[in-house]
Amino acid sequence: MVTLGYLWQIKGTEKREGKRSGGKTMAVASLYRRVLPSPPAIEFASAEGKRLFSEAFQSGTMEGFFKLISYFQTQSEPAYCGLASLSVVLNALAIDPGRKWKGPWRWFDESMLDCCEPLDKVKAEGITFGKVACLAHCAGAKVEAYRTSHSSVDDFRNHVIKCTSSEDCHLIASYHRKPFKQTGSGHFSPIGGFHSGSDMVLILDVARFKYPPHWVPLELLWEAMDTIDEATGHHRGFMVLSRLQKAPSLLYTLSCRHESWVSMARYLIDDVPILLKSEGLSSVPEVLFLLFKSLPANAGDFIKWVAEVRRQEEDGSILSKEEEERLAAKEEVLQQVRETELYKFVTDFLSSAISYCTSFSSLSNKDLLSEIAACVCCQGAAILTGGLGVNQQFCFRATCVKCLKANGDAPITVVSGMVVSGNNEQGVDMLVPESTAKSKNCYNSDPSDRVLKHPSSNDALTVLLLALPPCTWQGIKDEKLFAEIHGLISIENLPDVLRQEVLHLRSQLHFLEKAKDKEMEDEIVSLLRLSTQPFLFSSTSGVWEDVESFSCKSRSV
Repeated sequence: MVTLGYLWQIKGTEKREGKRSGGKTMAVASLYRRVLPSPPAIEFASAEGKRLFSEAFQSGTMEGFFKLISYFQTQSEPAYCGLASLSVVLNALAIDPGRKWKGPWRWFDESMLDCCEPLDKVKAEGITFGKVACLAHCAGAKVEAYRTSHSSVDDFRNHVIKCTSSEDCHLIASYHRKPFKQTGSGHFSPIGGFHSGSDMVLILDVARFKYPPHWVPLELLWEAMDTIDEATGHHRGFMVLSRLQKAPSLLYTLSCRHESWVSMARYLIDDVPILLKSEGLSSVPEVLFLLFKSLPANAGDFIKWVAEVRRQEEDGSILSKEEEERLAAKEEVLQQVRETELYKFVTDFLSSAISYCTSFSSLSNKDLLSEIAACVCCQGAAILTGGLGVNQQFCFRATCVKCLKANGDAPITVVSGMVVSGNNEQGVDMLVPESTAKSKNCYNSDPSDRVLKHPSSNDALTVLLLALPPCTWQGIKDEKLFAEIHGLISIENLPDVLRQEVLHLRSQLHFLEKAKDKEMEDEIVSLLRLSTQPFLFSSTSGVWEDVESFSCKSRSV
């Protein structure tokens, strides 16, 4: 006999699958799989399942299956179905994460998908449809996200046929298990195939410890998707993932891993336009002083430059061709930032402001290479050891700034050090992009040397100002100052590489500004559905518009 308490515990555990839920962690009796309710599902490995596979294969709607099954994995935690589904699809699309997983290997794993939600929180509560779409976007995929409230079963069928007939895109469904008579609630899994004759889809269930892959009627899957997620109050749906033609960004990115991102996004989008309406602004330095003195605490946690970290013993003292190319791309962006007129204003202002205003000194302190290296290398060590998101403490012992050879070119600056965690030590290198021509010697790492070659606060603040939507500045009353500011922040004449970097950041900024409000989640999904090109929300028209053509509607220069 099974007690009521036992049943409640099992239900409480499975409720965490794929969505948020509360409740205390309790010990439960162990389970070995579940019997797949059939009908409505047909087990993939059954005779009927094999027949459906064979006929679908002959019809050409199993093309995506082989890539997915090559990289298929079981979710490693009961609430990791969204992360596991995303890992499978990202690897099937051969998207390079740009950072190492374990050893020398770059590979998507659930433990690396933490940019939009802390892993501890996902493990405890699950993850929502919007956050999975956000993760896919941050990971570098082209994302088209559709809620059932903004789509139809016929549109869904067309997307299924498109994805199952090609290796170039894959579909992840977010659905409730109840219509399939399965235990549990919200769940994510990739769709691996389509049988047109019976109008059935193949669900590659990432909870393989529970149910095997199975065929279900497409319209029943639509019914399962057309349910409300209690955590958000929004419908579930599906998302189509494919490869972007090029990397969304090279050097800079906006981070939502720190709680300060909410206040920072609100400040930049809501507060700055109001501040700029102040009377008496007549020069660019006055504008910069007004904006920078009101920056929220920990503003430096909001915009980051992307550093590459590697184990010392892996590659010796020679950079690989791929490492050299990635570093060169970062350096091109950095150099182009420092060639802008806006950067010169920001640099001159901060240099003078630090001397008489202590509130700006915190920005300068974060430019010390030793401080940057300590933080970055600890994060890198956590990733390399699979410990990101786990309660594991790392400390960094900096050893030296050295140079590595790069195929006969000028040497590359590298910060080498030892990361310590408990009784374990790991030597790591951080590759440092620089904006100027390399010298024959490593540059002086003395903190007193204020001529910084590596990315600094000056660069980050410049790029952040460029990324603000043009309408931010239309409140400036002085016509001459407005024209001068417009010339400084205009991206029309920027080099293409920097222009694309700024457009990506502008897209991220508006994405995050809407993400801070749960009620805006539908519009976030709409943003991902519209296009892979950067889009932003127009408060004037109330619609998403192409970020490149977005302009101030009530004022022109």
